[in-house]
Amino acid sequence: MKLEEVITTAQIKAFLAVNVRIHQGDPNYIRPLDKDVEDVFDPAKNKAFRFGETIRWILKDDQGALIGRIAAFVNKKYKTKGDDGPVGGVGFFDCINDQEAANLLLDTARKWLEQRGMTAMDGPINFGERDKWWGLLTEGFEPPLYCMNYNPSYYKTLFETYGFKPFFYQACFALNVGERIQEKFYERHAALSRDPNYTSENIKKNDLDKYARDFTIVYNKAWAGHGGLKQMEEKVARKMFQSMKAVLDERICWLIYYKKEPIGIWLNLPDLNQWFKHLDGRFGLLDKLKFLWYKRTKPCNKFVGLVFGIVPEFQGKGADAYMIIEGCKLIQNLTIKNGEYIIGTPIYDRYEMQWIGEFNPKMINVAESLGTYKSRRLTTYRYNFDREKEFKMHPVL
Repeated sequence: MKLEEVITTAQIKAFLAVNVRIHQGDPNYIRPLDKDVEDVFDPAKNKAFRFGETIRWILKDDQGALIGRIAAFVNKKYKTKGDDGPVGGVGFFDCINDQEAANLLLDTARKWLEQRGMTAMDGPINFGERDKWWGLLTEGFEPPLYCMNYNPSYYKTLFETYGFKPFFYQACFALNVGERIQEKFYERHAALSRDPNYTSENIKKNDLDKYARDFTIVYNKAWAGHGGLKQMEEKVARKMFQSMKAVLDERICWLIYYKKEPIGIWLNLPDLNQWFKHLDGRFGLLDKLKFLWYKRTKPCNKFVGLVFGIVPEFQGKGADAYMIIEGCKLIQNLTIKNGEYIIGTPIYDRYEMQWIGEFNPKMINVAESLGTYKSRRLTTYRYNFDREKEFKMHPVL
């Protein structure tokens, strides 16, 4: 076997090709867009380079065939709960079902991380934000969501045989859109609806600056300061909303207000991979035109939850239920007659939430209270370089 550091254009293409080769013949596999993977390794696109560095390798067999790949990351901003010292990361791991090959990839990454002062490594993770490429799929091998890891089931054995242990689990929840949710949501919505100070709006593409401003207010009250998250600038939110404009479905993005001040956000997108799967990883000019054609001619039957939050002063008061039922007015074609909530024909069949760390039981309870089922589970693994050190999982929040 031969390892090669990825430097040349040919090696970059080979790095992308490994993922395709490993999943050849899997009907649930959807090839990620090449640009989404390469943006991780582009200092001009990934701000994580301000605080760290990355390296990646491909692995070939004795005949020169591609059989594996891996990337390693050091990021000073990567903070985790626990006392394992500076923790590095590995990601974009792909390998044939061969423990010796997997060990060579993981040993190489570990040695590189040790040379940079790391005392443990997490994987598979991303060199950057946790909303992409985070965790090993261990349950629910159905088509992946956009920028979500997908892998063969035997990867679990490769990781755990090497010595990785689960640091935390990541649960995704889904539901059938046409079904009623728990009655308490309708009751709470009815109660808050009697107060004229509560109002709702679905996002309109022709006024994205307004909604980006309102999103920023909710985000900074609900999330900033928790788990190391920083205050978001309004210009960052505007850029995010503009980047989503082409795929935004106004009917599934909602804000709620109290006395005209934003207090809650529920942001969703169509399941983009239902369209991207037709592009075979490419997203050049012609492919963008193809995407728009597929978007118009091939209906998407699932939408995906990205952000859901209520500002602290309105948490526990039913505002979450109010926002969900307000959204259902369009999503489920829900009507209210004489106090009865009547579901019509939904505009999507299924809803799936992005992963929630199982170390956060409050959010897990919120997801489960909607009547969801666990659609998939991913695992973030940790490997302590000191093999005598007591292993501790991520603490419960």
